[in-house]
Amino acid sequence: MAPLLSAARRSLDASIERAGFYPTLLADVVHDALDDREPLSHLIHLETHFDRTEVHRHITVLVLTEDMLVVTHVDDQQLDDAGEQMMAQVSTESVPVAQIRSVVLGYIYAQPQNYKPSDQARELTLAIAWSGGQRLDVGPAGCADPQCDADHGYTGTVAQEDIVLRVSAEADGLQAVQNAKAFARALRKVNTDATTAARPLDAGLDRRMPGVRFNRGHHQR
Repeated sequence: MAPLLSAARRSLDASIERAGFYPTLLADVVHDALDDREPLSHLIHLETHFDRTEVHRHITVLVLTEDMLVVTHVDDQQLDDAGEQMMAQVSTESVPVAQIRSVVLGYIYAQPQNYKPSDQARELTLAIAWSGGQRLDVGPAGCADPQCDADHGYTGTVAQEDIVLRVSAEADGLQAVQNAKAFARALRKVNTDATTAARPLDAGLDRRMPGVRFNRGHHQR
């Protein structure tokens, strides 16, 4: 007799099925990566890209457990012109939540001058960093003088991120934006709890006390 599935696991399976992107394959891959851990929250994001006559799809599945963030990516690739021969590329990564360095949320609201607390964000960008990898965006620098043709060098921004998901109401629906916000909230809570639990016992003591030795620890939220 098959074991009963929890409500959280049934919800995850239902979301995978609704996404419609090789759901049987995707469900098997995600379940295997979970290693029997119970999901607390999940986020599924499907993207479609057009390259001349070819259509490429990519899905990202984020599943949060009490101690891990499981990240699954699946891409499909057309091997012939008729689209009869397809190939799926799959990758999974399991990240301890205590190692997550930052969870960044960016929002876009329409008509902010008329904002009411009940208004929903039209777009949300979720950026999660854990490995210390950085993205560098560089472009030509300028000045305020429109007639100036001098070389001002380059300017840019450095962003720390391992994964970035952009969810918009127009492309994905308002509910998808709310789902992404709820997932980020759950991730922040688990990450905060994990880093607090990992904090050394001497973290709250006065380091100036004589006769007491302390080890320096570096902990980031």
